[in-house]
Amino acid sequence: MIIIDENIDRKVTQSLIDFGFEVLSIKENSPGISDKEIINIAKSTKGIILTEDKDFGELVFSHQISDCSVIFLRYKKPEIQDIIKALIHTVGIYVTKPGLFFITITRSKIRVRSI
Repeated sequence: MIIIDENIDRKVTQSLIDFGFEVLSIKENSPGISDKEIINIAKSTKGIILTEDKDFGELVFSHQISDCSVIFLRYKKPEIQDIIKALIHTVGIYVTKPGLFFITITRSKIRVRSI
């Protein structure tokens, strides 16, 4: 399952749904909850958090929250189609892969860090 943070563009969410991925939209189901509550949802569902919020990087690396995977998107709005393609490819690989990851996706690069 992909836990979609409130800041994710609807086009991204819809693309994941169209490709058959199971998603849980925070915006639609639990608007306003904290990042830690999102992490708890991801842990309980064994889901991957999808976000544009840099705070998740701080939570994972500075506060050592290491029991859920995160995909962090960094892009400018005109790049959204490239980001969606990279995201679909990445999710297809890592949604069932064992281990925990912090994945950063930009227009030109996908960086995967084991956590």
